[in-house]
Amino acid sequence: MKAISAKRYGDPDVLEYGDQPDPKVAPDSVLIRVKAAGVNPVDWKVLAGYLDPMVDAHFPVIPGWDVAGVVEALGADVPEYEVGDEVMGYVRKDEIQHGTYAELVAAPVRTLARKPAALDWQQAAGLPLAGLTAYQASRRVGAAAGETALVHAAAGGVGSLAVQILVAQGVRVIGTASERNHDFLRSLGAEPVTYGEGLADRVRALAPEGVDVALDFVGDGVVDLSQELLKDRGRVASIADGEVTQKGGHLVWVRPDSAGLTALGALADAGKLTVHVDAVFPLSEAAEALRRSQEGRTRGKIVLEMS
Repeated sequence: MKAISAKRYGDPDVLEYGDQPDPKVAPDSVLIRVKAAGVNPVDWKVLAGYLDPMVDAHFPVIPGWDVAGVVEALGADVPEYEVGDEVMGYVRKDEIQHGTYAELVAAPVRTLARKPAALDWQQAAGLPLAGLTAYQASRRVGAAAGETALVHAAAGGVGSLAVQILVAQGVRVIGTASERNHDFLRSLGAEPVTYGEGLADRVRALAPEGVDVALDFVGDGVVDLSQELLKDRGRVASIADGEVTQKGGHLVWVRPDSAGLTALGALADAGKLTVHVDAVFPLSEAAEALRRSQEGRTRGKIVLEMS
């Protein structure tokens, strides 16, 4: 199969496009013919070695954890799927080696769900990791109908999905973003505010009594700022602040979750959630896609498409 791989840690320049062995299919897994693979900031962080203290990597490494495609073969014990089924998945395994930047991916069924009909292949590939991150973060803080949520980096891949998940729950959403993304946030049902100096005052102008929950998808000290605005300082979740638990909040490290992914698919098919695809690159240009991700100004998702 054709795949993107790296023989060592480094920046995107270490990536190579070429032939790799077809993956083996475990008894509880399926073989997926990939249509598209999502690009996430964690992909270039893995490549840079940031996760090495906690996860073993076996080189050559194929990056990527998000996938959408068609089931091509079944493992020995997979009653959940049939050949030809359309699926999407957050295929994070216990070790880093066989990722989703490839024409074929072997994925445990616990990481998969059926592709929602309402999303095309690119959108489906962009949903799993970011969508589950948003879904699990909102559940961790117990967001409920009638409450007000503050979402930081609301126009990004995770944030834009969090906004839609919360709005679908009947939550009022205040979202931080640059001014160029304010109309985008309004289209998702959020009330936009510009990040930066004076943010707390701008949020208080919209929610004088404070906010009920806060989701941090950016870091940069916004957990502390959020706790100034929260009615209950513990109802904050972060994917970017390693000290959030010491501050009384919740650290979210997204887990594969078939049921959660199925719930996101149901929201999509009900017309309550979509995935904004900011840029699409061919598989062979994965290095450029990661460089685009590193810029940190993506609205929605970056996706790799198979030829």
